[in-house]
Amino acid sequence: MSILYVSPHPDAFPSLRALIAARYGEAGEGPGWGGAHPRVCLQPPPTSRTPFPPPRLPALEQGPGGLWVWGATAVAQLLWPAGLGGPGGSRAAVLVQQWVSYADTELIPAACGASLPALGLRSSAQDPQAALGALGRALSPLEEWLRLHTYLAGEAPTLADLAAVTALLLPFRYVLDPSARRIWGNVTRWFITCVQQPEFRAVLGEVVLYSGARLLSQQPGSEVPAPPKTATQLKKEAKKREKLEKFQQKQKSQQQQPPPGEKKPKPEKRGKRDPGVITYDLPTPSGEKKDVSGTMPDSYSPQYVEAAWYPWWEQQGFFKPEYGRASVSAPNPRGIFMMCIPPPNVTGSLHLGHALTNAIQDSLTRWHRMRGETTLWNPGCDHAGIATQVVVEKKLWRERGLSRHQLGREAFLREVWKWKEEKGDRIYHQLKKLGSSLDWNRACFTMDPKLSAAVTEAFVRLHEEGVIYRSTRLVNWSCTLNSAISDIEVDKKELTGRTLLSVPGYKEKVEFGVLVSFAYKVQGSDSDEEVVVATTRIETMLGDVAVAVHPKDPRYQHLKGRSVIHPFSSQSLPIVFDDFVDMEFGTGAVKITPAHDQNDYEVGQRHGLEAISIMDSRGALINVPPPFLGLPRFEARKAVLAALKERGLFRGIEDNPMVVPLCNRSKDVVEPLLRPQWYVRCGEMAQAASAAVTRGDLRILPEAHQRTWHAWMDNIRDWCISRQLWWGHRIPAYFITVSDPAVPPGEDPDGRYWVSGRSEAEAREKAAKEFGVSPDKISLQQDEDVLDTWFSSGLFPFSILGWPNHSEDLNVFYPGTLLETGHDILFFWVARMVMLGLKLTGKLPFREVYLHAIVRDAHGRKMSKSLGNVIDPLDVIHGVSLQGLHDQLLNSNLDPSEVEKAKEGQVPRTGSGATVWAEVGEAASGRPRLTPPHRRQTSRRGFPSAAPMPSGLDCVPTRPRPGGYESLVDRWIRSRLTEAVRLSNQGFQAYDFPAVTTAQYSFWLYELCDVYVECLKPVLNGVDQVVAECARQTLYTCLDVGLRLLSPFMPFVTEELFQRLPRRTLQAPPSLCITPYPEPSECSWRDPEAEAAMELALSITRAVRSLRADYNLTRIRPDCFLEVTDEATGALASAVSGYVQALASAGVVAVLALGAPAPQGCAVALASDRCSVHLQLQGLVDPARELGKLQAKRGEAQRQAQRLRERRAASSYPTKVPLDVQEADKVKLQQTEAELRKVEEAIALFQKML
Repeated sequence: MSILYVSPHPDAFPSLRALIAARYGEAGEGPGWGGAHPRVCLQPPPTSRTPFPPPRLPALEQGPGGLWVWGATAVAQLLWPAGLGGPGGSRAAVLVQQWVSYADTELIPAACGASLPALGLRSSAQDPQAALGALGRALSPLEEWLRLHTYLAGEAPTLADLAAVTALLLPFRYVLDPSARRIWGNVTRWFITCVQQPEFRAVLGEVVLYSGARLLSQQPGSEVPAPPKTATQLKKEAKKREKLEKFQQKQKSQQQQPPPGEKKPKPEKRGKRDPGVITYDLPTPSGEKKDVSGTMPDSYSPQYVEAAWYPWWEQQGFFKPEYGRASVSAPNPRGIFMMCIPPPNVTGSLHLGHALTNAIQDSLTRWHRMRGETTLWNPGCDHAGIATQVVVEKKLWRERGLSRHQLGREAFLREVWKWKEEKGDRIYHQLKKLGSSLDWNRACFTMDPKLSAAVTEAFVRLHEEGVIYRSTRLVNWSCTLNSAISDIEVDKKELTGRTLLSVPGYKEKVEFGVLVSFAYKVQGSDSDEEVVVATTRIETMLGDVAVAVHPKDPRYQHLKGRSVIHPFSSQSLPIVFDDFVDMEFGTGAVKITPAHDQNDYEVGQRHGLEAISIMDSRGALINVPPPFLGLPRFEARKAVLAALKERGLFRGIEDNPMVVPLCNRSKDVVEPLLRPQWYVRCGEMAQAASAAVTRGDLRILPEAHQRTWHAWMDNIRDWCISRQLWWGHRIPAYFITVSDPAVPPGEDPDGRYWVSGRSEAEAREKAAKEFGVSPDKISLQQDEDVLDTWFSSGLFPFSILGWPNHSEDLNVFYPGTLLETGHDILFFWVARMVMLGLKLTGKLPFREVYLHAIVRDAHGRKMSKSLGNVIDPLDVIHGVSLQGLHDQLLNSNLDPSEVEKAKEGQVPRTGSGATVWAEVGEAASGRPRLTPPHRRQTSRRGFPSAAPMPSGLDCVPTRPRPGGYESLVDRWIRSRLTEAVRLSNQGFQAYDFPAVTTAQYSFWLYELCDVYVECLKPVLNGVDQVVAECARQTLYTCLDVGLRLLSPFMPFVTEELFQRLPRRTLQAPPSLCITPYPEPSECSWRDPEAEAAMELALSITRAVRSLRADYNLTRIRPDCFLEVTDEATGALASAVSGYVQALASAGVVAVLALGAPAPQGCAVALASDRCSVHLQLQGLVDPARELGKLQAKRGEAQRQAQRLRERRAASSYPTKVPLDVQEADKVKLQQTEAELRKVEEAIALFQKML
């Protein structure tokens, strides 16, 4: 058994780091070193067990007498399930190692320096401001990196996050107050996200952030004996003292400056550089093309860039499938793409959840359109029966003090239509601001005459076939709404025990989460025998009709055929024996109330028990004896409990974990009630839908959702489609009364007395035929209820195309290509569309379903207007103040108690491009996203803030193909462009949106702007015009292809830039959104040789930049000497030396002859295993100080190499460690040994300089 020795101190962050790594090892595939999970010991190891002085904690003993490993870095790496890895293989492992090293060498010293004085563990004479400044400098790279990343390496926590989070535990607990955390917002967001992971919480518990007030058991200044400091620590402190001296000298020099009044203050210049919000002010009539003849603003402005383009696109008809062809029926060899929008509820406005859906759909639509396919993205809006009625009812009551019943049905419906006309356009306005390329001429509303006719037709057909039928069953009932509601409108609130909840209509809170036990007396018992039962809803005992026990329960065998007496009605309740009873729960006896519980209802059906409803639609008690008659249900709860106590039948009450069903519209407690309703038989339709997925006719992506699909289809129940509302499609069914004595009067549940029809006249004819009488003897009363909103939504893919009538659109665009939506409505909408489509049209409504993740708020809740946690996409695009968000809350229908919880955050301007980019970039992560896009797109460097248009592009584009005069860097950027095109098309085809955005982001920012444009500057300023012209053509190709790649995600900014580029041909399309999308066949410039050469150049550049940063050489261009191991590498390094000089801001870049020594006084870095970089430092740095740094670096490298050798030498290593990890360890050891050799050489070099 391995043993992990850790410190018991709650702030011992190295030990916490090891414990959390062990937790991840337990949750994953076991520790990365391949052994069993270690036992944790909260003390140092006994000296008798260690063959050396006791190691520092944490320490890991790998079995009795086995290998010892100590130190947080090494122990955590061994315990972590994937070692240094994580997603991404060896490349990710390198990134993890870099951040782990940064945490160990930079974060921990800075964090301790800032935190320990606050804890009284260092002398108060130390300068706390200097310590905080050092901490700030250490946090800066983290803050910048985390602007665009959720975690440090990959999409889940890795060893990098573990090392950095534990390093920062002390500052977040004791130093960083709320104002400081606002400054480091990205770091704080990442820190909180990590510590809330289950593995972190299991070790750390709830991490309480520093509030600004400190209660210390030890006052600052009271010294605590510290262990002797190592040489490395002393050198680090000497470096800190040197920085402090420089800081003090700077402060002193500032104090010696003349008073501010004697010269012009500098802040004036800063003001001039901030032009404010730049807008497009040129007079452009709506629908006319934007004037791009002038120069672009100096700074990027979404308001300027996004102005005028959308009306022009719409006016030109670019979004219509008919554009560029005679008709939609014209054959198109490129194919057809059709997708309908998931119709948003017409309840005021969209939120970021809708924005995510539309961002993905618009990107896909634009990609298919640019590929030349006949493309239709059909817009629409859902009437949202319950949600809309609730909103309008609240509005009426708030403004006029009227209920809908006081107003009357027809007048109320006019109010709803009026409200819809006011609010419906806002949704479409939001979609246009997002750039959604919908065909607005085909926009539909589910209450439009065309769609209403389809709803009526579907109901009548299904009713005539017996698929729709009338039945009295238990339904989810909202007493506040006085309506049945669907499962998706029921929230499950989990309680751990006794809880008081607010219920609409009750002044006092109602108790839930308790189990009440009471006794039923056995009828005819001489010994006063009783049966004790328990319930969480004591008021329902007034509707009990039996007591049930298990057939094999020996305690009740003697009661077969016996009954108990109801204490309030004196009725005899039989004791029934049923397998559903759990003998181990409670007393093993349960009360049976068929009319108010689904399980009890099924028991009642099996035993022929009467179902007695004891509640009306408003929740008042009926069919019960006084004094309970007429009481509201939860007042009856208290009355029944008191009466049982009075009669001596109360036996106890205890806490009981339970789930309370709540209506998500009214927040009322949902009651199961027996009501006659209309139902859809789903069995056969569900089998057909399931079989379609099994055969592969319908693809559901990601494929993990297919299991959910089959589980739902296999266990489906009939669908209740009745809703007791006024707003919606009134059910086209009529109750029949026959004026003929020969025909007995009917009752509601009897389906024979119900008839459906497309009109009342048709229904009367059908009823007369059914009963064999003349039509004049038939009286009809149409059902007052409306259909479930999901019924009309289930018809949406074909009703919007004109079904049941034949039309060109229906022939061309049905079945559709794709259905894209959130995974939360896979059953409620997607499954019903598939079932109804197959049943009514004989075809699947679409061939593929892509399901994205859900946007959630900081509390992990879905965005919902009823919670007040929605963010309007327009507020992200234009920006909104904190007060503006609060005003929206106050003007909403939100309950006042929820307003304060919803008051969070301020949203800066980002434009639609940044909004769409951030949404789509995380669309396929498969996890709920808690970060709104505005928090990921605030950096000017954070693409897509602005696409650069480098100067020097004054050229006439002539050819997209290479001309033979391309330089190495020209060939390289074309090769990288080819890869970006390949990855983009491949990602779109696989719905891998993060892969597409990552490929394009990397090309634009890291390859085109960071490398190619920088390398181009000396070329464009040079004398060789042939090479310069070739570079211009290459740059034009990159911009042209790159903008086309980016257009589906960022249509506005790419259109703005595209319109300012010259055209290669006069026949070029008028807009980028209809320009062909780049395909691999067009861009086939892959050049492995050029990529290998430029990779060496970039490796050298990174090494030079690292050395410049290490030695603070920011204002000079030091000479650089490259030491290579072979002639081929030397030739390659010589070929790229000019690029290194431009990219690294170096002076002379020279390649040393094989075996030749580097000049005296150079710093050394490893660019690759074949090339070392020597940066001339003679006269620029202090050799003694650099020698200390190198010696520390040598010690760390030696320890790392020793750990790797010991790890690989373990007997179980070859069999238990995966081969890819073994290979990574081998490469890592080779790199470490090579680095160690170079460090040794550098140490010898600096020793000569002393």
